Amino acid sequence: MTDWALVAIRFAVYADLMLLVGLAAFPLYSFTRAERDEEKVLPLVANLTWLALAGLVLSAFGFTLSSASMMGVPLSAINVPMLLSIASESEQGAAWLVRTASLASALTSLIMLRFHPSLQYGLVLVCGSIALATLLWSGHAAATESALGTAHRASDIAHMISAAIWLGGIAAFGLLLSQPASNLGYTRLVARSLAGFSRVGTVAVIIIGLTGLFNSYAILGSNLMRFFQSLYGTVLMAKLILFAAMLMLAAHNRWNLSPALSNTGDDTKAPLTRLRISIALESAAGAGILALVAWLGTLAAI
Repeated sequence: MTDWALVAIRFAVYADLMLLVGLAAFPLYSFTRAERDEEKVLPLVANLTWLALAGLVLSAFGFTLSSASMMGVPLSAINVPMLLSIASESEQGAAWLVRTASLASALTSLIMLRFHPSLQYGLVLVCGSIALATLLWSGHAAATESALGTAHRASDIAHMISAAIWLGGIAAFGLLLSQPASNLGYTRLVARSLAGFSRVGTVAVIIIGLTGLFNSYAILGSNLMRFFQSLYGTVLMAKLILFAAMLMLAAHNRWNLSPALSNTGDDTKAPLTRLRISIALESAAGAGILALVAWLGTLAAI
């Protein structure tokens, strides 16, 4: 029986850390150094600070909840000595400790380096990526043995970080589009940012596709028929359908909406509206994928 509380907290932690990574990466490839340092185009430090704080809280609660589930006891029965014992003796506990240290480092850089946004974004990107990678120290990748298991973990981490850069970039672009279109300079900035996001997003999607294929092989091997008959297979197919929908929306943004935005004259309202709708749909599909990923982590593959 599915533990929906565990699925919900997994979704919250995944969403938080992926946004942390993706939002930190976005200004590094979309804006000039002056635009990042002035913090006038798209100030993100406050958003990143709240995400790092939320990540610490959600991760601690998720570790407590998963520990209770692992020990077969109610959440109320978990106490600090039990958590410390699990943290010091289990792989899941080690992952939580590293995740906590990474998020604390990200939070420290956001507080102490407030006059150096470019450096802040770079450090948060690194720390957030480490925190995100720790989510994959257990689960299906960890169950794969020998050299294939090591390759599976590395592939899973690359898959997740690439997805974070893509999904977090969509969220950042949505924040950029939520600002009022006050002048033509804003439209040109949006068009330039979309072009940068499209280039980075293309690389991210290629990595997602290749690592996804390898991960599927590592998990399933030759058990394809049993896979298609399992709940895991059904949920994974739903994830792939949403992923395909996101690819179509991304292609529409890149090849139709971006040129329209770049070539427009003073009338920018229509292309910006279409782009906002497309980004909203892509964000909804991304949220659906994260929910399915959170569910998949609680299911047996075959």
